[in-house]
Parts: sequence; structure tokens; C-alpha cells
Amino acid sequence: MTEADPLVAIVAKPEGERAIASLRAEGVYDDSRSVREAGDEALALPVTERPTETDVRAIRRQSDPEPRSPGLLDLLRDRGWSEDELAGVPRSWAVIGSVILADFEGCPRESEVGDALLELHGGADTVLAREGISGEHREPSVRTVAGAGDTETIHTEHGTRYALDLAEVMFSPGNKAERARMGDVVTEDERVLDMFAGIGYFTLPMARAGAHVTAIERNPTAFRYLLENSVLNGVEEKIEAYRADCRDVEIEEEVDRVVMGYYDAAEPRSDDGRASSGTSYEYLDHALGALTDGGIVHVHEATPEALLWDRPVSRLEDAAERTGREVELLDRRRVKGYSEGVVHVVLDARIGRSG
Repeated sequence: MTEADPLVAIVAKPEGERAIASLRAEGVYDDSRSVREAGDEALALPVTERPTETDVRAIRRQSDPEPRSPGLLDLLRDRGWSEDELAGVPRSWAVIGSVILADFEGCPRESEVGDALLELHGGADTVLAREGISGEHREPSVRTVAGAGDTETIHTEHGTRYALDLAEVMFSPGNKAERARMGDVVTEDERVLDMFAGIGYFTLPMARAGAHVTAIERNPTAFRYLLENSVLNGVEEKIEAYRADCRDVEIEEEVDRVVMGYYDAAEPRSDDGRASSGTSYEYLDHALGALTDGGIVHVHEATPEALLWDRPVSRLEDAAERTGREVELLDRRRVKGYSEGVVHVVLDARIGRSG
């Protein structure tokens, strides 16, 4: 490695999207090179010089830079698209199994963009436009832009296989590192409660690592995929699944760990269970009540930047006080951007008994 080798900025994987945006804003992001992994938990982001405004773990020299493959904009530009047209083209998308998922709002000539995406990702056969989330079960709305139109697929991450239908259940690519992390933090035969299991987002990595997981999901479609995925991954003996509201399932034996992977789980609830401006937090109270002395809870929340970290921490501490527990904060993490000015965060805390 020499002084002539180009620079990379090392950041945690969950911080990758935010860091790239910040480096671009600084004018130091190098679009000519590919992003590379820097171990299991970090990324090496190519930069033209040392950033001064972006928080990074370290700056290193890269002895074997990899040129960036032609991207979507390059492909469309070569096909005669104007810069005005390119301004409306999606800048990011997710490849989930054999399906490409992107936001196409304001995009011209969608089918051409979809065909180009299929060309860039040879293993995919369908391109879908995301058109929002609605309903009690947060069901996605999508439409086919290009390809076969098959919304059902099997997606693999770190050896875990997820069967799902993207027209019926959510899948967040930005939670990839957090899903993998949950498989790393559990120990063999640990007892875990996953209160909002979905199709097995966190349940499956934990069960594959040897934990015994009580997985609760009330959405009937997601629950069907949870059962299918437990068999697909060979962990059906490790998972006790319930289709119910998690507050209605009596946990007979206290657990070592609780996962609250639903953003609204830490919100105040009204009498009908909906998020409200009241003061009742049944989900948090239920989670802490299920934990053994010294157990760990993972609380996900969508928090306004202005309220980090006071709001999520104070909500957890208030729940602990209500339930006669004590909180030892172990970690707090940004997972990804949720919306403008709002961040998806996770708190890890050890919960003890007061007195």
C-alpha cells in the first residue's frame, strides 16, 4: 500500500446510506469506485480526500480499488436519455430474491427503466414500483413495471432464507445488518420472545443460531410465511409460533430476550390498541413483564432526529418504572432513515428487578 493508493472511509454498515449522502454533500464521494465490505460489520466507502464534515470510523488507503460497474444512469445515458429525463430516474432500489423494488414517482418511460434494471441484475425477473403502505397490517401496494410480474420470491441473507410475496407483506432491505446481528447476539438454547415476528425477520436468524423462539404475528399472510420459512430453514423445532396479538399470549416461562421489531411498539396506545397521544404503553409493559431478571430487550422505534436519544430512552425507562424494573442501557443504534427528519433506531437494554 502506498501514498498513491486512493482513500476509503470506513463506516458501520447501518450507517452506509447516511454516510454516502453526507460524503456526496461534502463533495468528496468517489463515484468511479465501488463500495466494498470492510469485515462483517463495516463498509469501505470510496472518497477523493479526507472528509471533514462526515463522521467515519477511519480513513484508509485502498491498494486494490474496484472500478464501479456501469450503473443505471450510465446505461440510460448511452441509450440517448437526456439529463432532464435522468433526473427523474430512481437513484436506489432493492433486489429482494428475484424481484427489484424501487420508487418510480416522477420517473419517465418507466418500462425502459425497468428493462434496464433487469439487465443490470441478471438474477431478477420482475421490477415492482413501491406505492406505499396501508392498513392495520401495514400491507404494501406495488405494481409491475417490467418483467414477469411474479411478486412471490425467496430472498437469502447470511444463509437465512425468506419466502414472501412482496405484494402482500413488507420486507425492509435496510434492516439487513440488524437481522444478521440478531443471529449473532443470541446463544444456544436461549429463550426469546419475538413480539412482532412477521415472516420471521429476526426469528429465523435467532432460531438458526440455536435459540428457542416464541414468535407472535397477527397478520395471517405473514404468519403463513413464518410457518413456511421455519420449515424452509429447518428450524421448525426451535420456533413456537402464535397467530395473535402479542399482548394476548400468556408467556408461561420468563424469557432471556425480547425483540420488539415493530416501529410503533413503543408508541402510546389508546383503548382500541391504536397509536395515540395517551400514556398507556401496553407493548413495552408486556415486553418487560416477560423478561427474566437480567434479560435483554431490543426496542425498535422511528424517532425524530430532534428527539434522539431522549425520547426512546425515556419511554423505556418510564415503562421500567411502571413495571418495577430497572434499565441498564447496553447500546443504541441508527438502523436507517425512516422518513424526512425521522430515523429508525434500536435500543438494547438489560432489564433487572427493582430492589
